[in-house]
Amino acid sequence: MQELITTELLSVVGVALAAGWVFTTWIRVKHGYPLEGSWGQTIRPVTDNEAKQRVALLTQENAELRAELGSVKDRLANVERIVTDSGYGLGNEIEKLRGASLENRRDEGNA
Repeated sequence: MQELITTELLSVVGVALAAGWVFTTWIRVKHGYPLEGSWGQTIRPVTDNEAKQRVALLTQENAELRAELGSVKDRLANVERIVTDSGYGLGNEIEKLRGASLENRRDEGNA
């Protein structure tokens, strides 16, 4: 009885391992990952010119997007500097003083 349970358990484990290997191989093929033979040689997918061109285009687009992101970060840093700069508050104070000066001139009748 014990041998029968051990044999069945080993059979189930063996089938599960084989099914797992088939599933992972299917996932790799579906998503385009290279498959390797027992000696490390690439079996599939075979690299062709179309794939190389696509990689080159994606690499170029990635570089362009990184440059644009860097530019946007620089612009944002300048805007943050302007808004948080004490000179911005100083400009507001000057405008308030100009407004107060105009009010004083109106009171005196010179404006």
